Amino acid sequence: MDTQKESLRLHKEWGGKIEVNTRVPVRNSQDLSLAYTPGVAAPCLAIQENPDLSYELTRRHNLVAVITDGSAVLGLGDIGPEAGMPVMEGKCCLFKAFGDVDAFPLCIRSKDVDEIIRTVALLAGSFGGINLEDIAAPRCFEIEQRLTEICDIPIFHDDQHGTAIVAGAALINALKVVGKEIGDLKIVISGAGAAGIAIARHLLHMGAGPRMYLTNRKGIIRAGQEGLSPAQAEICELTNLERAGGNLKDAMAGADVFLGVSGPGLVSGDMVKAMAKGAILFPMANPTPEIFPEEALASGAKVVGTGRSDFDNQINNVLAFPGIFRGALDVRASRINEPMHMAASHAIASLVSPEELSPEYIIPHAFDKRVGPAVAKAVAQAARDSGVARK
Repeated sequence: MDTQKESLRLHKEWGGKIEVNTRVPVRNSQDLSLAYTPGVAAPCLAIQENPDLSYELTRRHNLVAVITDGSAVLGLGDIGPEAGMPVMEGKCCLFKAFGDVDAFPLCIRSKDVDEIIRTVALLAGSFGGINLEDIAAPRCFEIEQRLTEICDIPIFHDDQHGTAIVAGAALINALKVVGKEIGDLKIVISGAGAAGIAIARHLLHMGAGPRMYLTNRKGIIRAGQEGLSPAQAEICELTNLERAGGNLKDAMAGADVFLGVSGPGLVSGDMVKAMAKGAILFPMANPTPEIFPEEALASGAKVVGTGRSDFDNQINNVLAFPGIFRGALDVRASRINEPMHMAASHAIASLVSPEELSPEYIIPHAFDKRVGPAVAKAVAQAARDSGVARK
């Protein structure tokens, strides 16, 4: 089957992947007067008096907005908000299928940071959470940070944190396979954009040491280097403390872990051979990874995971974001914070039992029905423990 042609045909047949269904009958005048006028005045006035009742008297308690400007869409790049709509609809499908969360796509015709922030902030009263999607770096960092500061609902940029959380879960179990501790690792991250920086931050919170090296097209990034974004400059103060230079090949020499969120074919078999014994590789570029699993394993890697479903150990964001929002919504969290990220990683990792754990199985499959509820429960408890739960 030609997946691209078949998908295009089906999208035309479907006419969109989501729709709005009513939860109440409207069959007669009594139904109409209760769901709409005049009866609807009662919940309106109740919410006017206490806006928090909007979570009880409307669908807000289970509704997430999926927001994009179409500037960094799923391996396609800057294709614009309308062209990004099929991806956003697909994301909404995943929210419902894997977390029973209602989600609606909102594609904004602007790349202006202030305009995007103002638009989302003005709409925030209609939603229980905001999922930022496919917004290019460095704008995505400022947009998420400022929205988190001014909104009283969870703001989550999945390209950053979803990727980091699932990669973190995979690493927890991969380290059990190779018998290493996270604090002892030399870690290389190919890609110093939104996902790469989020992975670095998450691994530091998990206990990784500063022997971490992020690379971009120019090579290893380091503090004081010209042309760094504010987010890159910030992460460079916590990693590569010796201010090493060089390219990706130089960085990978003696490395224990490689994580790729960059581009196809950037890693060779010889680069893998130069890594430490028991090397772990997560080449996650899609659709073509930085190195294919068979070549990495033939070159001495012990554990390999990619972003693809046709190889072992798929590192897929769908393991994280539906359950994270389910848990956050269930306790009416005001934000999604680092303790909640950490809880999600450990919840995902915990679903692979010691008996099941192997180099070929370090992370649950995308359709493992235990994942969403386990993540939701752990995230909800972390929200309570960290003081951001309001229910």
